[in-house]
Amino acid sequence: MNATSASAFLDAAQRRYLETHTPFYYTPRTALTPWFSDAVFTLVIPLIAYYGLSTVFHILDMSEWRWLDKYRLHDSEEVKSRNLVSRSQVLVAVVFQHVVQTVMGYWWLEDKPTGAQVDHVANMLRLAPTLARGVQLVFGEEFGSQLLATKGAEALYTIYWWAIPAAKLLVGIFIIDTWQYFLHRAMHVNPWLYKKFHSHHHRLYVPYAFGALYNHPLEGFLLDTLGAGLAEMITQLSTREAMVLFAVSTLKTVDDHCGYKFPWDPMQLLTANNADYHDIHHQIIGIKSNFSQPFFIHWDVILGTRMTRKDIEVRRQKQQQKALKSQ
Repeated sequence: MNATSASAFLDAAQRRYLETHTPFYYTPRTALTPWFSDAVFTLVIPLIAYYGLSTVFHILDMSEWRWLDKYRLHDSEEVKSRNLVSRSQVLVAVVFQHVVQTVMGYWWLEDKPTGAQVDHVANMLRLAPTLARGVQLVFGEEFGSQLLATKGAEALYTIYWWAIPAAKLLVGIFIIDTWQYFLHRAMHVNPWLYKKFHSHHHRLYVPYAFGALYNHPLEGFLLDTLGAGLAEMITQLSTREAMVLFAVSTLKTVDDHCGYKFPWDPMQLLTANNADYHDIHHQIIGIKSNFSQPFFIHWDVILGTRMTRKDIEVRRQKQQQKALKSQ
């Protein structure tokens, strides 16, 4: 089998397989809800995620459930005494950022085909020549042709419905992490940028969920809105893929500021970049560390800006020893 006949392995049975099999997450509906197009819903779902999860954590904050104490990173009185901005001021600023984010997103996002509007079988068939060349290159022409004849349709299905979307989302995550790390770090390294813009966010010495996007409006646009938009554009996400990326990044950002270290929280189990990790950044001792957000900590590790609770303890022990020697 040569490249010119690379899709010959797709006989009638294999083509029928492609036509009749779709993953559990797929729906032929052109809109996921009866109220919005998918493009509009892509802008609505981060708001649902932000205020929904924030409300859950706010209820926990306002409760007097003693069993929560062992999971709190700070007690309620510390939130009241150390933060330099009221909850109402935080909420007003967050709502304003969401208005800007939604307006810009409405201008930015295309109303792309969704559901049955997309010819998924034709898209898979376009991948067939590339798959054939790759399989034959790795396994040889004879054995590769045998594999394609028996498993070719399943391979195309897996690549199209699972591997490609997962790769695009991971690249989108990497872009957001990279954008936010270097911009966030610049805001701390440059005194003018910190004083004029990023210091707004650090008025929350003790973070809480509603304050996750409490920023200077310009910083909020550059750090969050523009970063997510660039990730969507560069990776060429479909509307529903963008929906997933925006929803998960919003949930992760809220969770990173929630003020709780829950051992069963899936967002905190996902990576080392969690509420406890980001809380260190909000303290004086860690303000020049832990710039990574919202997903992974690779840039902190690579560039030497990672700080853990153990690092803090070691530093404090050294300070105590130095103080004793100077007496």
